[in-house]
Amino acid sequence: MSEAPVRLSIQQFALRTGLSADTLRYYEKIGLLRHVARDASGFRVYGPRDLEWVGFILRLKDTGMALDDIIRYADLRERGESTLAARQALLEVHAAKLQDRLERDREHLTALQAKIELYRQQTTP
Repeated sequence: MSEAPVRLSIQQFALRTGLSADTLRYYEKIGLLRHVARDASGFRVYGPRDLEWVGFILRLKDTGMALDDIIRYADLRERGESTLAARQALLEVHAAKLQDRLERDREHLTALQAKIELYRQQTTP
């Protein structure tokens, strides 16, 4: 016996994702969330695939991908397997930018830690 699929209202989905209902509606409007199911009353219902997809969108946002690039990725994803190479290329460019940012951030952290150590040495008897 299989379990019934998870069906979340927009409020439940918002709580699970940390996004507001307004943001979810906006994502639908700009094409990041597509084919959102509706119940018999016309209310949005979300499932596990929606949770996984929004999680990936948030990962891209959190790592600094521009919204236009996320939308481009979503457009490619919508077109199916024929776009795998283009999606991979988009993610590779983003990963390279992220790697550069991480290296710069490591340099900044090292410089800050050195400055903090300098202050510690000056304030310690």
